[in-house]
Amino acid sequence: MGRGLPVLRKVSALLLGLVFVLAFQVGSAFASSKLDDTIDKLIGIDYKYGGTTTKGFDCSGFTGYVFDKLGIDLPRSSRDMFGWDGGTKVDRDELRAGDLVFFNTSGSGVSHVGIYVGNNKFAHSHSAGVAITSMDDKYYAKRYLGARRVMSTETYKKLATEAE
Repeated sequence: MGRGLPVLRKVSALLLGLVFVLAFQVGSAFASSKLDDTIDKLIGIDYKYGGTTTKGFDCSGFTGYVFDKLGIDLPRSSRDMFGWDGGTKVDRDELRAGDLVFFNTSGSGVSHVGIYVGNNKFAHSHSAGVAITSMDDKYYAKRYLGARRVMSTETYKKLATEAE
């Protein structure tokens, strides 16, 4: 009977350690970049239609907020971001952190935007709030429309690559 408590403590410690390990592996490929640091602070914030602040974001509000913090102005809506002449189209196999990724979630063209963060994942605000999702997620993979690069190579190196 006396052995149960030490075993329980060891199991609890092991589970707690596992939680910490998994929690720190959720971020993007560039865990120490300014882009990633900005996004990481927003994970879990609730979805709010039309939201552009930390009180709640819609997808384009989240994307615009992140880029505003990085000193880059974007159009307000996902549709306008997709057609914006301030960015260039990028093939999916050429994506790099900071590229905008677009999806048709409404059935009528561009209706969702996120920020590619590396490792085949993107950050976005959706019904469950701000999260990082795999580009291969069943729902998003079949709704992917394209991507735009809005950061120059110089800006990318400064904001979206590992800090040295």
